Amino acid sequence: MEEFLLITLFWVCTALRLGLPFVPTYLGQTGSIEDMVHGVNYASAGAGIIFSSGSELGQHISLTQQIQQVVDTFQQFIINMGEDAAYDLISNSIFYISIGSNDYIHYYLRNVSNVQSLFLPWNFNQFLAQTLKQEIQNLYYANVRNVIVMGLAPLGCAPYYLWLYESKKGECVDTINDMIMEFNFAMRFMVEQLNQELQEANIVFCDAFEGSMDIIKNHQRHGFNVTTDACCGFGKYRGWIVCISSEMACTDASNHIWWDQFHPTDAVNEILAENVWSNQHSSMCYPMSLQEMITQTR
Repeated sequence: MEEFLLITLFWVCTALRLGLPFVPTYLGQTGSIEDMVHGVNYASAGAGIIFSSGSELGQHISLTQQIQQVVDTFQQFIINMGEDAAYDLISNSIFYISIGSNDYIHYYLRNVSNVQSLFLPWNFNQFLAQTLKQEIQNLYYANVRNVIVMGLAPLGCAPYYLWLYESKKGECVDTINDMIMEFNFAMRFMVEQLNQELQEANIVFCDAFEGSMDIIKNHQRHGFNVTTDACCGFGKYRGWIVCISSEMACTDASNHIWWDQFHPTDAVNEILAENVWSNQHSSMCYPMSLQEMITQTR
């Protein structure tokens, strides 16, 4: 999973609504200020809020390192544009943060380093929320004012966990979803705190769990026929073996909620993007939608 400023169809749909070009990755961009002023993608596959989350997936750039890359970008703006113009650009930009899934999938739920004996789920959630809070504060001190923070989707409904926990009829794993709901609660409370503590901060929390469960419960209304099985994978619910070849994929992903073991399909991401933009299908962003945030910043 790519995390922090994740550029998937979810964010692409939103960018198209704003008339923005697709943004370059931080490591792939040429260093041109003209390109970077339209946005930069700092996402790193396998990254989590915790430094060691996803380490078994190979080398990745941690959240703290990604924040440092953001600061390095700001310094390039200041050098090339001058402080006033750079600070004006930064304070009027919108930062999208989506991170945390790997801290569960590849760390807590795997009980790496015996973490479950050290942290109860609630304590682990609080630790994650406070760690992310500090990083958002670091962005604020660098003159960032507008931030979208995404909560986590219902991982307990993901095909991998349906297979692992031997779900009989596709019922979601409540113990996992309870953790995710607690995490989102902690994140929303953290965002409310930041909006009170940081002058002129405009931080929005979008509850991906809430939006995703609306899609699952009302799947026929949204055009989905397959709610438990992944489009691509192998085994029961296609959740046992990861999607490693296009030959493993179904013929039509548009009627599936899940693409693979953990990721939703583009069709689901598009609905969630519409919710973030204007709460079109269900209200999942607090205290406002992205559209309302942009209106305020203009």
